[in-house]
Amino acid sequence: MFDDENESETPPEHAADPATQAREKSDEFRMHAELVAVFEGHRKYDAQFLRLDPDLARDIQRTIGKLEKLKLTDIAVIAPESAADAARLLDFPATHELSTGDYHIHRRPGEVMIVRLLQGEEVETFYTRLQAHFDAALNQYREEERQSKEWKQDPATLAYLKALEALEINMPDRYLREIIRRQNVFVLSTQSADEMDILHLCDFVMGVDPVEVLGPASAPPDQASERDRAWFFKLFSLRGMHEGQERMCFFAYLQKSDDAEW
Repeated sequence: MFDDENESETPPEHAADPATQAREKSDEFRMHAELVAVFEGHRKYDAQFLRLDPDLARDIQRTIGKLEKLKLTDIAVIAPESAADAARLLDFPATHELSTGDYHIHRRPGEVMIVRLLQGEEVETFYTRLQAHFDAALNQYREEERQSKEWKQDPATLAYLKALEALEINMPDRYLREIIRRQNVFVLSTQSADEMDILHLCDFVMGVDPVEVLGPASAPPDQASERDRAWFFKLFSLRGMHEGQERMCFFAYLQKSDDAEW
């Protein structure tokens, strides 16, 4: 479902390699762990849904888009000449009185923008939750794969199970946390889905009625079809240090459209 735009494509001839298979599966869990860690705030910490000023929403969208285009080649680090724009976004809690931890939402028919800002201890909590969600998903999958496949005892299956067991991914390291803190750089990563199940995001991850996120005009009907539930989704994760404090800005763009691109 998700496409991580900071990952290079794996050549087809290596698709059957056990280590590659295990890594690709772990990437699925990593991206879903990020999704949950970003959007579980209402369900876990009573985060509020607040109206985001339309002009401010467009400013954030334009700035994020600019930063995405100016990342250093093949990595998520933002080019030095764009550092001021990144710092400006991370300082929005002070300059625009936007609360941290909450979801600031701008809605239009068939389109939603969501901004969530974190700083200080909230960032620490995010990374703790990110690791916990990833570990839980990977460990459950390992057990399921052992129970369903280990009996085969063929070399390829055993190699794959061994590769799964060998996976050890430190999520803060994967998200360049120490590099951000030590070298004082800004990082922007993205993930997207052409057809996100909006009910999965709202009901399961956020624990909220879709109307609260999408608005009454765009929320799926009670007997929603697959098409009703399918939304284009793109999540931007901006991370960096500002005024000696670790900060994050998550910007999600959702659109109910057959060919949603921006």
